[in-house]
Amino acid sequence: MNHLFFTLLAYLPVLTTALSAAEMALTEPLDYQIVQRNALNQGVVGIRGTLSGIDPTGARFETRLVSEDHTIPWQSWEAQVGKDGFQGSLTAPAGGWQRLEVRVSKNGQVLAGAGVDHLGIGEVFVVAGQSNSANHGEEKQSTQTGRVASFDGTSWQLANDPQPGASGRGGSFMPPLGDAMVRHFRVPVGFIPCGIGATSVREWLPKNTTFPNPPTILTRVAQLPGGAWASKGEAYAAFLTRLKAAGPHGFRAVLWHQGESDANQKDPTRTLTGRLYREYLEKMICDSRKEIGWEAPWFVALVSYHVPGDEASSDIRAAQKSLWTDGIALEGPDSDALKGNLRERQGQGVHFSGSGLREHAARWMEKVSPWLEEQVRTKR
Repeated sequence: MNHLFFTLLAYLPVLTTALSAAEMALTEPLDYQIVQRNALNQGVVGIRGTLSGIDPTGARFETRLVSEDHTIPWQSWEAQVGKDGFQGSLTAPAGGWQRLEVRVSKNGQVLAGAGVDHLGIGEVFVVAGQSNSANHGEEKQSTQTGRVASFDGTSWQLANDPQPGASGRGGSFMPPLGDAMVRHFRVPVGFIPCGIGATSVREWLPKNTTFPNPPTILTRVAQLPGGAWASKGEAYAAFLTRLKAAGPHGFRAVLWHQGESDANQKDPTRTLTGRLYREYLEKMICDSRKEIGWEAPWFVALVSYHVPGDEASSDIRAAQKSLWTDGIALEGPDSDALKGNLRERQGQGVHFSGSGLREHAARWMEKVSPWLEEQVRTKR
């Protein structure tokens, strides 16, 4: 008996090595990823992964979803297997967080498995513009529901400020806006933050788009030999990369909040006329839609506030409104109306205080929610 026991022990390292050599890893979806739901209240989840130590010939791939409310049993999954791994897609119901599990088996024996703990099917929004679309608020915000996430172009994470992928290290309106949407629509909410502080709409234009006078900050523009100026296209290129990373119809809408750096500049030669503001933002909207291949909705806010005494530019506000009336964009909130203690430094600054960020989120909710209700109601 002892001889047999020690003989088996001698083989254990070999058996352990053989089992551990079979490995599976998922590269898509990512943990905390939100997938945009479709008209059927479902999401198409792309699945990619790698295999090692496994001959996939004749192997069976299966998936299942597990959440607090339900567990979808293991079901066969059609995976395309190549030398670099496997890929495919899975249609899943709206909701989250859900745990996605994938496994591979052969002859009834499970060889390897992998999963992500937090997958959401819900609503995704791109947020772009200047500082008040980014992380320049006076007080960092965090998600109270725990079901709001943000994507920086590479990874997803819970949407606690500062938001990944946007400039600044302070607070934003995204966590409270996401929480409000989670409570109302009962699905997870994702953001793709792209905002860059102090940017003019001129800096967001496609590369080599020309304009007669420069913005206040010159790092993203270049002067041409004839005296005109042109965008270097860096902000636009980064913006497009994020849109394309989401995939076709991979987000619900763009939320655009920008205008302060075009209105009432201290050097009047850097101020942009309303006519040109309208022309340039329309170009950005239309060109980006062509680039991604679908008519992504845009919400454009009324934005031109600086400090007390310089609280609005009627010219820039009229340009922003004209995009609504002409059907280029949807109506966003009037953030110029947020004054006093809703602004930083007891009302003396351009950025929002903590209470201002929460009120800003509420104003976005007032504009986006009724439209989104209509989208969900009419397309089911």
